[in-house]
Order: sequence, then structure tokens, then C-alpha cells
Amino acid sequence: MLEVKDLNAWYGKSHILRGVNFEVGEGEIVSLLGRNGVGRSTTVKTIMGEVEPSGSIIFKGQQIAGKKSYEIAKLGIGCVPENRDIFPGLTVRQNLLLGMKSRKGSARWSIEEMFRMFPNLGERADVAGGVLSGGEQQMLCMCRTLMGDPELIMIDEPTEGLAPKVVEQVGELLQEIASRGVAILLVEQKLTIALRISHRLYVMGHGQIVYEGTPDSLLKADDVRREWLEV
Repeated sequence: MLEVKDLNAWYGKSHILRGVNFEVGEGEIVSLLGRNGVGRSTTVKTIMGEVEPSGSIIFKGQQIAGKKSYEIAKLGIGCVPENRDIFPGLTVRQNLLLGMKSRKGSARWSIEEMFRMFPNLGERADVAGGVLSGGEQQMLCMCRTLMGDPELIMIDEPTEGLAPKVVEQVGELLQEIASRGVAILLVEQKLTIALRISHRLYVMGHGQIVYEGTPDSLLKADDVRREWLEV
């Protein structure tokens, strides 16, 4: 579904991504792991058209490198940024309505389903987004992105700063999303959630992919974890 080949990106004169290669299949959860500053968030921003790319980014057979962010979103890629980007003055329900695709009847997700999966959000449907807890804002941000009915969703550090119980909820939501055929690229530092829910994993270091494998193979690769993941 998504195929990234020889992806390079720069911030000014700094060469951040150095020939990144990876792919994500339909309904697959793929994690991009690595320490802070290795280029994981830049990879997501580059795929989304926020950073100018050099190389190939193919989505559903179409070259999207160089397209504008809104064009990429229209093709079916959703992005949940690290900063929990909600509309704080709008209610939970209004935030979700804003994310909705205009086509009726064809979407995978409804507001009612979001409230079923997240009773917390349902109970606070008419409360302003700005007064929600960090975990609830994260859920709202993910749910709003889903309302746009993407076929691939890229999520940057969804569990950052969340309580263990909420982290577990995030993991369950991601598995439910994937079970409906939506592909997920998960940028994550917490190894536990990535190992638990991913089909495949990539590890980044110095702007490159330094390891590719399954959760089982990474568990056995002590040297990789020591060199590229442990803080």
C-alpha cells in the first residue's frame, strides 16, 4: 500500500533522512522505532508533504512525493501529529464532525462508534476539547483523523506522557483500526506497545533504517536493542 524508496530529506543544509526504505501493507501495523532525533517524525512529515522529499513515495500505486499535504490527505492518508492537534474551543462532537468526510454512507467509522470504543469521549461529547485530559485529547485526535476515513494512518508518538492504562487503550484501538483494513505506521519509543501490536518493525538510526524484522526477531536481537533503542 505504501512503498518508500531511497527517501532523503533536508532541514536547511542538515541531511536528516539518508536513503530510507520501507513498506506498509494493507491492514498492517508497522512500527518505526528509534531514539529521539533519528528522523522518525521527519519521515512522517516528508510522506505527508510537509518536508520536501527526494526519492520515491508510492501510495496505492501512485507517486505522491512532491504533492501538497491536502492532496495526499485526499488520496487516503491520515496523520496524527505528536502535538495532539485538536480544536480546544470546540466540543468533542464538533471536533469529530470537522474530521468527517462529506460523502455519506461509505465511511468505515461513525461518531457513535467512536463513542462506543471510547466511552470517556461519549460521556464528554459536549465538553470543550481543551479541558480534556492528555489521554482523552490523544484519543480525540486519533478519532478525528479516522472520521476522514483514511486507508493509511500515520501516528507520531501516541503514548507519550500517557498513563499505562491509557497506553493499553491506545493499543486496543490501533488493533481495531487495523482489523478493518486500515494500515498503520506507528512512530513509537515505547518498545512494549510496539512489540505487542506490530506485525513488523523498522528501527531507525542516523536517518537510516538499521533493522527490519518482526517483534519476535527484535526480542532476540539484543545487540540491535542495545545499540539503537536503549536510552
